[in-house]
This record gives sequence, C-alpha cells and structure tokens, in this order.
Amino acid sequence: MPGFEFFGAEERKEVNDVLETGIMMRYGFDGARKGIWKAKELEAEMCKKLDVQYAQLASSGTAALTTAMAALGLGAGDEIIMPTFTFVASFESVFSVGATPVLVDVDDTLTLDPKAVEAAITPRTKAVMPVHMCGAMADMDALVAICKKHNLILLEDACQSFGASYKGKALGTIGDAGTFSFDFVKTITCAEGGGIVTNNKDVYIKCDGYTDHGHDHIGNDRGLEQHPFIGYNYRISELHAAVGLAQIRKLDKFLEIQRSTKKIFKEALAAIPGVTFRRLPDPAGDSATFLSFFLPEAEQARKAAAAMKAAGLAAFYYYDNNWHYIRQWDHFKQGQVLTPFAPGLKQAMEIYKTKEFPASDAIISRNISTPINLSWSEAEIKERVEKMVNAVKSAL
Repeated sequence: MPGFEFFGAEERKEVNDVLETGIMMRYGFDGARKGIWKAKELEAEMCKKLDVQYAQLASSGTAALTTAMAALGLGAGDEIIMPTFTFVASFESVFSVGATPVLVDVDDTLTLDPKAVEAAITPRTKAVMPVHMCGAMADMDALVAICKKHNLILLEDACQSFGASYKGKALGTIGDAGTFSFDFVKTITCAEGGGIVTNNKDVYIKCDGYTDHGHDHIGNDRGLEQHPFIGYNYRISELHAAVGLAQIRKLDKFLEIQRSTKKIFKEALAAIPGVTFRRLPDPAGDSATFLSFFLPEAEQARKAAAAMKAAGLAAFYYYDNNWHYIRQWDHFKQGQVLTPFAPGLKQAMEIYKTKEFPASDAIISRNISTPINLSWSEAEIKERVEKMVNAVKSAL
C-alpha cells in the first residue's frame, strides 16, 4: 500500500538535487536554486497524470482540504455534508474554516449514501464532500446529479485514493476541486504533504495564495508580491516535493502490484460462505490499496479481525477505531476544542451528543479492511492468504 515501501535511488536523486542547491523552500531564491523547482515539477506531473488543469501542493492532506474549502468560499454558517466513515482530518478541516459538518450515513460502498445526502440538504447546505475511503470511489454519478440539482459545491476528499478513478476520470478531478494526502502511509508519499486539483482557474489562484500567506506570486521578486487576501503557511518544502516527484513516476507500477495482489486475496476470501465485499461503483478504477469485506454479523467481524491480528496480519476493524468512524469520536461529539466554536456552530454541533447512525453501524460493524502491501514476495502473499482465510473461517 504505502509508497515508502519502494523508496530508493530515484527518491535520493531528487532529494540530492535540492540539497546540492541548499534551497529547500519552494518559493523565491530564484538564482540560487539553479533551476531546481521540485514542487513545480510535481504539480506539473500531477496535472499530466490526473488529466486536470491545475494542481497546488500543500503541507498535508488536512492543509489541502482546508485550502480547498477556503478557495471555494466555504465558511461560517455553511453546512458541508460528509460521511460518518472517514479520517478525523475531514471534519477538522470543516471546523478550520468555521463551517458546519453535517454527517450522514454511508452505504456498502463505504462512502456517502446518495439517499442520505439528499435527505440532509437544508437551505444552509453549501457543499457535499464525498470521501473516497480505502482506495476506492463514491457513487459519483449520483452525487454529481444531486449537486447540480441543488446548486451545491462538490469537493472530493480523495486523500486515501490517489491513482483511483471513476469511469475513466481520476478521483479528485470530477467535482469542483479534489484533495490528496501524500503522508508516509499513502499510495505515493512525500513523507508529509498534500495537494489540491481543480479545473477552475480562480479556485487554483486562490489555493496558490492561501497556502503561502496570501502571496499572489506575481513576478520574480518575492519582496514585491502583493497580498490580495489573508492566507496561511501551508507550504510544502522542496525536500518533500522531491520525494513525491520520484514517487509519482512509479505510480503505475504501484497500482499494477496492488491490483494483482488484491485479486489473489479476494479470490481466496470469496470461496468462504458468508463473506461479501465492498461494492465498487467502478471496479476498474479501484486503486486496490485495501481489501474491504463484510461478515454476516458484527461479532464475527470483530472476532475475525482479532484472529487476523493474532496471526500477524493487519486488520482494521473500524467500528472500534477512534480515528475513522463516528462511534468513538468523543472529542467531535462533545465539541472538545481548544478555542471555542462560534455560537452558531456550537449550537449546530449539539445534535451529535445524542445522534445515532444505525445504518452506518450496520455496515461498519461488519466490515474488515486489510491493506495490500507493495513489497510482499509471492511466498509472503501465499502465507498471508492462508492465514487470513483461516482467521476468517475461525470466526464463522
């Protein structure tokens, strides 16, 4: 799964290019950097790889989400519909711009249930944010249709799904903007980093400035740049961008390995009565970073996950996980923040102290997700498949 498994000479070469100039900041120092602009190169590679017009790097996936929301004009009083199953950074970013997260159920795609989205729309709804979890896609046709019908912004959180696609279009490029994470355990890594993509020039220009204190980046003298608006320091460094530049050039190989390996695991599990799999709206677009499957009952899934872990296998039972599912997001539900929410946001968040999501519970409680690594040998794959099958069978 993570690109760091294939860290080698290519990454070292790109990093050394930066070290030899000594210019590790992505902006300025034009002469001293001797033509080395790794962040610009990576952004160009992203545009080419994803077939999108504009890309802007940021210091993390969280920074990318916050930047995209600001550039899209999302803020105080605006409701952003998002799923109950995601990483906590999704709602952290909503809070960071003062907007209100409206959580709705997921379905067996492990992403937003379009029917739940439609039911949650109010006069204050400004955007829908599908999160393409565990390497695969939401039902984008349905979500695009809903956003067009209600004149809503569609912001794709594709932080876990770089390289995945939906009906021939890269995830992140279908909505008004899309975001990615390039942290240490993502499909490609910068060690730390993130990115925003869009086909809207105005959104791109705002992202470009917002990540760098509002600088307009016009001209080649940093001291003469203007500040059309207030921004923040969400810059990526040249060192991080250099790692990502080498990684993105390996993406096709990463995807090939993951898809081949996942197929072996899935075929083995498919032979076990009672095992079903995550529904993929476009199976061909799956990046195959995870294999996600269901058992008939929650306790069976919990037991199987424990057995997999005991056998030395990675098994994410998200129902009991406080990073990815609302059930144990106590800090979210209780509004535990260091700086108080604005009154309107504080009031809107009161609902989550008691709100339940039985439809999501019924899905997530029966789900196990296991990552597909890049570095396994054929022998290791065979051994892991056998252990996984035995662990799952022991729970049924």
